[in-house]
Amino acid sequence: MSTRWYPIYQRGNPQLRVFLPNFWMKLVRPSANQQPNLVEFHCSMEMTKHDIKNYLEKIYNVPVIDVKTRIALGKFRKDIGKGYIVKDDDVKFAYVTLPKTMKFEFPDIFEKKKGDPEDDMKSLDEAKKSFKSFIRRNKDRSDVPSWFSI
Repeated sequence: MSTRWYPIYQRGNPQLRVFLPNFWMKLVRPSANQQPNLVEFHCSMEMTKHDIKNYLEKIYNVPVIDVKTRIALGKFRKDIGKGYIVKDDDVKFAYVTLPKTMKFEFPDIFEKKKGDPEDDMKSLDEAKKSFKSFIRRNKDRSDVPSWFSI
């Protein structure tokens, strides 16, 4: 499905036309603990369950058993500057069930470095020393308030 309109006739040869869908899907981290074969997406409001299933199967070759969708209402909030009420966009969630043999684990993009606690303490001590030396250098300045010194 596409909402883009294309001209029926176009001068020139060959007539090149590219029909692109207005669909999009975004993989999101699940808000609660879910089964390992359940995947959560945000998707275009115009997508139906059949569109979601075909999208994943035909484009990404992911076998889909079932698709459940829900629409979350956007929040109402008061605009700070103008004073009128603004509504955020609604969001469509798609819960895709994969076969039992498949397991989906959300990718950990931002891996935490496991450093030594001693290194962390050393850097903290160095920061404290440099701050104290900064205070000592600037405590006799006349343009700095007296409450600034330690």
